[in-house]
Amino acid sequence: MFCAHISEDKLREQSIKDHLEETAELAGRFASVFGVEKWGYGCGLMHDIGKYSSQFQARLKGGPITDHATAGAKELYLKKNYICAYCISGHHSGLLDGGTTADTGGKATLTGRMQKELDDYHSYHAEIEIPEFPAIPLRPLGKGGFSMSFFIRMLFSCLVDADYLNTEAFMTNNAAKRGEFDTIEILFERLQQHIAPWLQNEDSTTVNGRRTEILKACLEKGAAGQGIFQLTVPTGGGKTVSSLAFALRHAIEHHMDRVIYVIPYTSIIEQNAQVFKNILGKDNVLEDHCNVVYEDSEELKKIQLASENWDCPIVVTTNVQFFESLFSSKTTKCRKLHNMANSVIIFDEAQMLPVKYLKPCIQAVSELVYNYHSTAVLCTATQPSLRPYFPKQLSISEICPRVEIQYDFFRRTIIKNRGELSEEELTDILKEHTQALCILNSRREVQRIYQSLQEEEGVFHLSTFMYPEHRKRQLRIIRERLENGQPCRLIATSLVEAGVDFDFPAVFRELAGVDSVIQAAGRCNREGRRKKEDCITTVFTMKKNEAVHFPPSLRRPLDVAAQIAEQYEDIASLEAIEAYFQKLYHYEGESLDAKDIIGQMEEKARSLLFPFATVAGQFKLIENNTRTILIAKEPEAKKLVERIRRGEASRQLVRDAGHYCVNIYEQDYEKLNGAGRLEALDLDFFLLRNTEQYTEEMGLEIQVERGEAVFF
Repeated sequence: MFCAHISEDKLREQSIKDHLEETAELAGRFASVFGVEKWGYGCGLMHDIGKYSSQFQARLKGGPITDHATAGAKELYLKKNYICAYCISGHHSGLLDGGTTADTGGKATLTGRMQKELDDYHSYHAEIEIPEFPAIPLRPLGKGGFSMSFFIRMLFSCLVDADYLNTEAFMTNNAAKRGEFDTIEILFERLQQHIAPWLQNEDSTTVNGRRTEILKACLEKGAAGQGIFQLTVPTGGGKTVSSLAFALRHAIEHHMDRVIYVIPYTSIIEQNAQVFKNILGKDNVLEDHCNVVYEDSEELKKIQLASENWDCPIVVTTNVQFFESLFSSKTTKCRKLHNMANSVIIFDEAQMLPVKYLKPCIQAVSELVYNYHSTAVLCTATQPSLRPYFPKQLSISEICPRVEIQYDFFRRTIIKNRGELSEEELTDILKEHTQALCILNSRREVQRIYQSLQEEEGVFHLSTFMYPEHRKRQLRIIRERLENGQPCRLIATSLVEAGVDFDFPAVFRELAGVDSVIQAAGRCNREGRRKKEDCITTVFTMKKNEAVHFPPSLRRPLDVAAQIAEQYEDIASLEAIEAYFQKLYHYEGESLDAKDIIGQMEEKARSLLFPFATVAGQFKLIENNTRTILIAKEPEAKKLVERIRRGEASRQLVRDAGHYCVNIYEQDYEKLNGAGRLEALDLDFFLLRNTEQYTEEMGLEIQVERGEAVFF
């Protein structure tokens, strides 16, 4: 028998034929979701024929490593099946670039790999017959190059996941418990039970009555045909539960497999995921983002396993995780892609789609909708003007009824433009308010304004110069003071604009992107307990005492927002919001695809020499060059430092340490390091040596000069 795997206890063997046929069946089932079962089956059947070589059989008994992944790819490449050649050649190491090594600066390529001399694997002929591959039912968007490259990624995902799952099933003797989640129908029943009392409210003059109106519209629209929708719900309109109602109803109507929520901030993810868990049951909701690590030494829980391939009815993830996976070449990232097909995908806070990569992100979403039976929902209180960037084959339908009327009803504050203010003028104004929130654009501005108010009662500072556990403590204190009517003036950065449900009677917001201003206004009279006329959100520009450098990604929204503020008396109106995004995207122009991701794929439509690995390296949503500073002031943080010094390393340890860390830009790191204030630790942490430089009031202070270390 030709052997594919041997169990760790050496007692069981899996034949190559069994592994290939079982993987083929699974990959075919995955690919059948988008109409190419035979392509999935064929990839699975051919992917490991290199294991028929005598060298690989010796490898299983302790011999040297040998290449078994190229053989199946080469057989199909010689038959001009470049699509499956990409998938099979990369099923361990990742998708390769097409072309030659000269095209990629010496990196491995598919063309180069196909020239490789291989061990004799032709014994496969006795057990495996190369299958037929029918025409692909792909409807190209644009020139077709992007569509074909996307298809290869999706087929690659089917193969990789099937290979992982079959190997896992053999090696664990089927001990890994996957799936076994509640059905979409059961989840919808639970949601209906949860919202049943709300649906009785038909009083449209009340907040809850209006929320019910939006909820009913979502339930009704869920029966509509698949496609792209937008849900434009003002702050306070209940879009979290309403969007879930649309998604579950829509999934049942069209026999869809899951609901995927894509959210920009982890703070909102944790908040929304908890809502879903409370309604649907915690075992049916997967959180997949950097702050969640599933590690259980006792057993492999199904939710932990689902994080590998998103085989779960409700997935909650970040923009970064979702889109970087779609453009990745790595097997671990791509494994989940086929489970994005036949899904309802909700983009919460859609205005936060990354501007530098807006066009390739929209093109990827369009492919999922047009060719992979998914539905997309753009969900936000400030709907960006994305219609021109979707292909002409796709239209966008609004879910929310009477959008303008809903906006007027839910508005709980009046936004006024105050013009330019000096730091002294802003400080004097804030002193006049017992309770007020002031949001500024830079952490240093926040620290200075806080210091100028420090003598007043109930003044607080909040920024990312404070580590997360510290911020949580501050948030609890601030909420208590607000609820008790005590003096509370909070000076903060934009971190309070998402996932932090404050309710201040007055808000001051330094001019930023219009969407940020509206988010800030959502913290003014949030619960509607006061008269709208008494609750003012003041927008202003800060008179700069020094040059403040903003990266282009922040500078452009500021400039466009300033133009909108001049043109529109009410920058929170739907007209102003639409004009803001139109101008922003117009001025960004080619920067909406800053790395020409679409162009690189489209130009290879005929040759199929797609630059998969190159594009994966270019597509990075977070490119800020920052360093992570560990603040060991609290006992728990000190214990974590000792564990790191002992050489411990795990994802859980990194996550736990992150609760006591501050990220700083490279120039600030250079100041602290040059002054001898930092100690390098393993796992890319830097320990702040002098904890007096971190205060309870303001967090990390960076006013140091290089060279101070000579005095230590």
